[in-house]
Amino acid sequence: MAALGADEFRSAESVLRARSLVLVGASERGRWPGLIHGALREHGFPGKVYLVNPRQAEVFGEKAYPSLRDLPEPVDHAIVIVPAAAVTGVLEDAQSSGLKSATIYAGGVGDGEDEASQARGRFVRDLLARSPIRLAGPNCMGAFSFREKIFGYPNPDLARLEPGSVGCVFQSGGTLQFYMKTAASRGLRFSYGVSSGNEIDLDLADYVNFLVDDEHTRQIVLFVEGIRRPRAFMRAAARALEAGKPILTIKTGATARSREAAQSHTGAIAGDYAAYLAMCERYGVVNCANLDDLVETALAFQSTRRPRGPRIGFVTTSGGTVDLLYDYVEAEGSSLASFSAETDARLRPYMQDEIKPRNPLDVGIPSTMKAAADLCAIVAADEGVDMLAWAGQLPPRRSKLWEDTTPLRDMVAATDKPVLGFARMTYQVTPEAQGLQKEVGFPFLQGLQPTLRAMNALWFHASRQGRAPLTPQSAPRSDLTPATLHETLARYGIHGVRGESADSPEAAAQAAARIGFPVVLKIRSPDILHKTEAGGVALDLRSADAVRDAATRMLARAREVVPGARLEGFDVQQMVVGGVEAIVGARDDALYGPMLLVGSGGVLVELLADASLAMLPLQDGQIAGMIDRLKLARLLAGYRGRPAADRAALEASALALGRFFLDHREKIADIEINPLVVGDQGRGAVALDIRVLWR
Repeated sequence: MAALGADEFRSAESVLRARSLVLVGASERGRWPGLIHGALREHGFPGKVYLVNPRQAEVFGEKAYPSLRDLPEPVDHAIVIVPAAAVTGVLEDAQSSGLKSATIYAGGVGDGEDEASQARGRFVRDLLARSPIRLAGPNCMGAFSFREKIFGYPNPDLARLEPGSVGCVFQSGGTLQFYMKTAASRGLRFSYGVSSGNEIDLDLADYVNFLVDDEHTRQIVLFVEGIRRPRAFMRAAARALEAGKPILTIKTGATARSREAAQSHTGAIAGDYAAYLAMCERYGVVNCANLDDLVETALAFQSTRRPRGPRIGFVTTSGGTVDLLYDYVEAEGSSLASFSAETDARLRPYMQDEIKPRNPLDVGIPSTMKAAADLCAIVAADEGVDMLAWAGQLPPRRSKLWEDTTPLRDMVAATDKPVLGFARMTYQVTPEAQGLQKEVGFPFLQGLQPTLRAMNALWFHASRQGRAPLTPQSAPRSDLTPATLHETLARYGIHGVRGESADSPEAAAQAAARIGFPVVLKIRSPDILHKTEAGGVALDLRSADAVRDAATRMLARAREVVPGARLEGFDVQQMVVGGVEAIVGARDDALYGPMLLVGSGGVLVELLADASLAMLPLQDGQIAGMIDRLKLARLLAGYRGRPAADRAALEASALALGRFFLDHREKIADIEINPLVVGDQGRGAVALDIRVLWR
């Protein structure tokens, strides 16, 4: 079998839609085999189910076969619950039995450092290279296929759920059942639930691709520990975006630093997790902060409606809720709608005397459901409102207020905007309350901040839905060299200050005299990244003697702080006074490809970590959004009486560096300008220090 391309997909069809099954390792003494067999029989899997046990002729009151080779006919999928040492023998039998796929539950098949495990892993990979068999796992807990009634995950309670529209793929098998149980208690229902395990064959990209094509799946929920084939995953995510199917994720490893962190500031700030978030930004993948948010956001996306903008209209019952919302809206970067004059006039009859309607709206506890629905309808009708959030909590049972839900249903039907209920805090949702939620036709979220984050996610996805993400072309040929670097950057519009290189303190003093005082002196060494910490930077030198003395001290200090460092001389540059210091950088991420970073620069760059990272090439208007998210934006606008800086020059420089990197990444792996000094309005930007990691 030919090797799989980096962006190609394997089919999970025979795993998740198998028409016949065999349970290998069937035994009354085994808990998981018993639970799985019981669920298949209880819920009426429509195909044949064979049992394999080499020591018993009968299991669960049914005929058992010694091995896969002894089955009377080929079978689609094998549920293999045997010890790791027996896995290779089962797969050898599978090759000659016509089996299409198998799920391997055991660990110790290619994972860890144990040589026996590694040998089993090599066997499986060799088998996959020469066989059409597809494998799920190993080291997993199986999967649920709710419409197909394939319950290969040992949880009989979840198997009793009716089919729904949420497809789950979790790399943590145990977390899958807890998430699904919690989400189900809130009214979510599932099309598939997959524990993908160590993904020796089928992986996240394959399952996402399968769910994109599934007509019953409307949203995809992922628990991600690592993405083994980023190109394939991004291709699947692009297909989901174009199909209008949101992907919601939670990913571990937020605090892990990139392997390249020691090589550049860009690498230290833009580590693996930041690059993952940049991929999410490009492909419209909603990344959730925690598992609770993953539930609330999935509930919000149960509505097939998408907002036309980010502005939220709130109808609440409490002044305290209003006060908290003001705080949380700012913290979460949410957008409050401003009510129109017409909306104000329509709301006034519902308000106390002398109280002007404003968003969030506090109207107290409504006396009837119609009164609540009428208020919601007025706010939803405002052209400046893109989403409606009503402070309504599902009751444990149908109360007098909830006897007739017709007003709520009519309100929802009268608008095409997303409508959500929300509560200030979490509470238990009873089965009867789930029925009420389904009856009124919109989801009820819990917690103010999770609600805001979920509504932000609706707009995040809606603003990208249906749009094919830009992807970089293959790296073109480049003739860039260190000698042509500055000249080439200038052609792209990135200019440095006047400067010279020198190989000795005396040569540095002579260069400074030619440039003109004051000057900046920097040590030049490929082994010293943090020049300031190594005493490798001297500012505002105003004479040749000052330069000569500083260079001599600099050499001694560098040898003391970084023993064995290669000291190649000095860079002498014209001193630039004033301006806002920024950093712009570009690098090739090992997983997701070329990236651009923009942030606050200077000596505090890593401490502040005020940076935005985006995949290259940039989308239209993206650079402005990257800067808007930074504290740097306030400095550029003129902070505490300082004049406004030339933000347009920063944007132009960042865009130019992105283009430069895409054109020349055949020769360079990483480039950063720190600081890029942004002058006052109309004065442009100048690159003071440019660092390149050549391939």
